[in-house]
Amino acid sequence: MADLDDDIDEVEASRAPLLSHLEELRTRLIWSLLAVAVMFVVCFIYAEWIYNVLLVPFEEAARTVRPDSELTLQLIFTAPLEFFFVKLKLALFGAIVLAFPMLAYQVWAFVSPGLYKNERLAFTPFLVASPVLFGAGLAFVYFVILPFVMGFALGQEQVGGDGPQIQLLTRVSEYLNLVTTLALAFGISFQLPVLLSLLGKVGILTSADLIKFWKFALIGIATFAAFVTPPDPISQLFLGGAMFGLYGLSILAVKLVEPKDEDQDAVSSS
Repeated sequence: MADLDDDIDEVEASRAPLLSHLEELRTRLIWSLLAVAVMFVVCFIYAEWIYNVLLVPFEEAARTVRPDSELTLQLIFTAPLEFFFVKLKLALFGAIVLAFPMLAYQVWAFVSPGLYKNERLAFTPFLVASPVLFGAGLAFVYFVILPFVMGFALGQEQVGGDGPQIQLLTRVSEYLNLVTTLALAFGISFQLPVLLSLLGKVGILTSADLIKFWKFALIGIATFAAFVTPPDPISQLFLGGAMFGLYGLSILAVKLVEPKDEDQDAVSSS
């Protein structure tokens, strides 16, 4: 009971008038926007270099599909300012990704005073795991999905011989849209263990529930993958397979963090 009284006193001491909360929210938003703005300027300065880095999986796929061909990888733009706007979009996307730690910190700094001490300690591992899993999703796209998808696309070319020549000429905007769509889809999807573990931590679901309803989860994952990925079955299958693997990992994670029977008995007896 002493610990409960201490927690109540801690929350009561942290209460502030509504105006103070709004002022703090404004401050947090300003810092977040400044972080995005600074990263946007940096990313725009290096936009061409970043775009060339994003082209590496495409180049690797081209070397694999065209080992003996003299064809070089070419991307085109069909509007005078298309590549300029591509660099703007790329800079904004990069700014949000790079500023994500700052954004997450500002959100945490705003809500943490309203949490009990044990709640703050409980949420800390999930705050660390979330950006790590998001980065894992981006890495999976860069090193696995993009080389495979672009290799498959290049495999549809018809070059050499005496027949008509059909070569893939990708627009710079279309390639960036593909990269950002896949990056967001996989980065967000890789948050599944964090989300389910949080629900298990607070007792909303259990590992037994996840095992029991795996068939419904499979249908939901397939539907989600069909909506968030580009309209091609390859990326949908990759995303669906990755998410179902993460669902299995989530069962183990929930098993570790879900309240045990003795914990529930202790809470009910108190």
